[in-house]
Amino acid sequence: MFALSELTCLHEPTSGSKLLKPWWEVFMDCLVVLMLMLSVLAGTVLLSRDKVVCLPVVDTAATTSSNNSRSNHSSPAGGGVPVEINPSGEPSARPAKRKPLVYQQYVFISQVCYHEALPWYSRFSPYMALLQTLLLLASGSFWLHLPLTSARVEHFLAVLAKCVESPWTTRSLSHAALHESTPPAHAVTLEGAGLSDHKAPPPGTPTTPRARHRHSVDSGTDSPSLGRATTSSGPAPPSMAPPPGPRGVAAAVAGERAGQAAVSLDRSDSEQARALFERVRKFRAHCESSDVIYKVYVCQTLFKLLASVLIVSLSAPLLGSMSFSHVCHPGEEGSLVGYSTFQCAHTLASLLHKLLLAYLLLLASYGLLNLYALGWIAHSSLRQYSFSEPRDPRDPSPLRDVPDLTNDLAFLLHMADQYDPLLAQRLSVFLSPVSETRLLEENLDRRWGPEEMRSLVVVDPEGGPRLTLVALPRLPPALYTLGHLRALRLELFANARLTAQVAAMASLRELHLDHCPLAVEPGALVFLQEHLEVLQLSFTQASELPGWVYSLRSLHQLHLSGQLGCEGSGGRGWALGSLRQLRHLRVLVLRGALQRIPVELAEVAGSLARLELHNEGYRLLLPSGGLKRLAGLAELRLQDCQLDRLPACLAALPRLRALDLGHNNLRSLEELPGLGQLRRLSSLTLAHNRLLVLPPSVGALRGLEVLDLAFNQLQHLPPALFTLPNLRRLLLGGNLLRALPPAVEELRLLSELDVSENRLEVLPEELFCCRSELRLLNVAHNSLGRLPPAVGQLGQLCRLDLRGNHLEELPPELASCPGLRGGGGGGLAVEDRLLRSLPCWARDLLAQTSAPPPLSGTPPSGPPSRPGSGTFPRFSTTQWNFHSALESRI
Repeated sequence: MFALSELTCLHEPTSGSKLLKPWWEVFMDCLVVLMLMLSVLAGTVLLSRDKVVCLPVVDTAATTSSNNSRSNHSSPAGGGVPVEINPSGEPSARPAKRKPLVYQQYVFISQVCYHEALPWYSRFSPYMALLQTLLLLASGSFWLHLPLTSARVEHFLAVLAKCVESPWTTRSLSHAALHESTPPAHAVTLEGAGLSDHKAPPPGTPTTPRARHRHSVDSGTDSPSLGRATTSSGPAPPSMAPPPGPRGVAAAVAGERAGQAAVSLDRSDSEQARALFERVRKFRAHCESSDVIYKVYVCQTLFKLLASVLIVSLSAPLLGSMSFSHVCHPGEEGSLVGYSTFQCAHTLASLLHKLLLAYLLLLASYGLLNLYALGWIAHSSLRQYSFSEPRDPRDPSPLRDVPDLTNDLAFLLHMADQYDPLLAQRLSVFLSPVSETRLLEENLDRRWGPEEMRSLVVVDPEGGPRLTLVALPRLPPALYTLGHLRALRLELFANARLTAQVAAMASLRELHLDHCPLAVEPGALVFLQEHLEVLQLSFTQASELPGWVYSLRSLHQLHLSGQLGCEGSGGRGWALGSLRQLRHLRVLVLRGALQRIPVELAEVAGSLARLELHNEGYRLLLPSGGLKRLAGLAELRLQDCQLDRLPACLAALPRLRALDLGHNNLRSLEELPGLGQLRRLSSLTLAHNRLLVLPPSVGALRGLEVLDLAFNQLQHLPPALFTLPNLRRLLLGGNLLRALPPAVEELRLLSELDVSENRLEVLPEELFCCRSELRLLNVAHNSLGRLPPAVGQLGQLCRLDLRGNHLEELPPELASCPGLRGGGGGGLAVEDRLLRSLPCWARDLLAQTSAPPPLSGTPPSGPPSRPGSGTFPRFSTTQWNFHSALESRI
């Protein structure tokens, strides 16, 4: 025996499929059930009742002639069989009188006549009707059970059930209904002042009942097949709102705000809603990729229509053969009982005729419904679904920001609309970008409160408070409570808006936007125009540059990083716009694929002091007058620009103090004599080029303090290089030098020397004689065989790198350098075996911690060496120790 619970469990998985059956599908299912009952009833009656009843038919003429012949002819002696003359004249032996049949003979003749005299349609029509009904029953729900479509259908029903049960659905629909019934604030003001231009609705317009009905259908009531939805207390319904008017509308707005403040999803409901948004997004992408459900449903409807038409057309003519009376001629079987003709009565003919007629009428109705379904399919665009127009005229305020749906998802929603149009509305809550944004905003307000925002504030190297926010849906309101914040960095924001509340951040001076299209309200723009000094923008395309950037009249630094490449013959592929208002701009940094220097820079030429162009390996064209208008430029960096010669316009920059042409293709410095006019040049960076020879004219740069020639192909150094009286930093790492000239002793102010990764075999003694300013010496990765003992005369030396050489031992005089002392060797970077070669007293002395000697003179100026370029970086003495020198290459 089956338990009742087991039977209900079998019914539960298919209970939700009725949501996708329109009224004609439900009606067709009822018709199929009725046809099944009729066919079963006809078959049962045919099996349980006698089939036919047959009686023999006596031939009267034959009997009379038989009696006459018996009187005319004498019988043979002893009695005999009477002889009957056939029409052919031959006598035949027949019984003179037929006797009644016994019961077994009647049964036998009835069985024979049932198969020979009764038409086949009378015998098999109930069974055929049963098979036909089972075929229609199987084909009626074929699209719901086909493996190719059933998975999507079940997934859709599961997603729809979750959408109905989610508390966020009820809240979103209530909010939309309340927003629809509440007029805007400006309309309220005009109405109160008597200046409204809108005509009043007709007196018969049912505004309040419609609002009341809309609230009733959106209050969370769900379909019985989807289960009872979880409801939460929402805002006040529109039906209970005050009457129209200024006071009534104000009260409604206040009630809405109070309702929103009172209703808030807890953390679990919010997380479930976010997960449901993601699930609906993935299901939509999967369902809109094909229209297999639509095609299967159309084919199924066509099959049912053709099957019904074929059955009716073939069965209707056969109903006339189903009669009550039949004449049976059993043939050879009739000779066994003595009769050749029988009159048979089909007792079930009338009943079967009526049942089959009713069956055909139901089948014809079934076909008409399929014809209607095909007409609905042809008339409606079932592979497109739009939420712009309400499906239910009783509810004119759906979420209209939902994008249009296509293919299978659109078809499933069309089918669900035939059951209840409100189901699609509940699903639209999780298809709406506005609804998702509102949910993310509520989660954001809950997650990022004032305390959490203050905990993320850090102090930058300059000592100012800085905050970095990454990948949030919008700016948290608690951000505007950080009045002491100086720098704000926003990364990967999809939709960020800066409101007028930013005026509370009075200390904000820097703004960094990394792939963040920030929208600025007018009130916030006024604040940025007066306070913002540094702006950094990272983007993908130049079209992403916001227009409000060019109105920041107080801006001092502007950093742009993205695709700034020029297009077309005009050479303007990036919309820098007008820079006339940026009169205080001092620093401009551009990182992108530029073809030439933008002509818009001339508009800020009077105030620009530093210009950096990082061209990412693309060739930059420098016209003759491209930089001449930037006469006040003090620092110029042209990196990764594929330059093969020095720009000729450099001579027109008399105030230039720093020039960086690193990471280019410079092979010679033939234009270097023209730089003699750059008397203020103090830093020259030519690292990562292809320089073969340094011309003697380098001695014309008398004010040079920093010279970076790392990673070139220099083999010799000209004597003029050592005539620069103010040179403090000389970076020659990564070249092909075999020896340092003795003239290096002329560089009296030299404090940093980097000759790493060369081919030096010996260091000149002059490098150590009377060298009181040298603090950093990097001779790593050369071919040095010994280190001169005169190294102990470098009293200011605090960092020495000897790794990667052919040294056998270290001179004990290294212990005389106080700056090299400290835990494990202080600023001495050398292999352990060489450190063990020192005497014990020298090792102990190097292990002692001592304060560095006081600095004599001013510290070296200029930009620090790049860590990634292989040059010798600068560190303070407290940050340097022996172990760190061993673990990292200086």
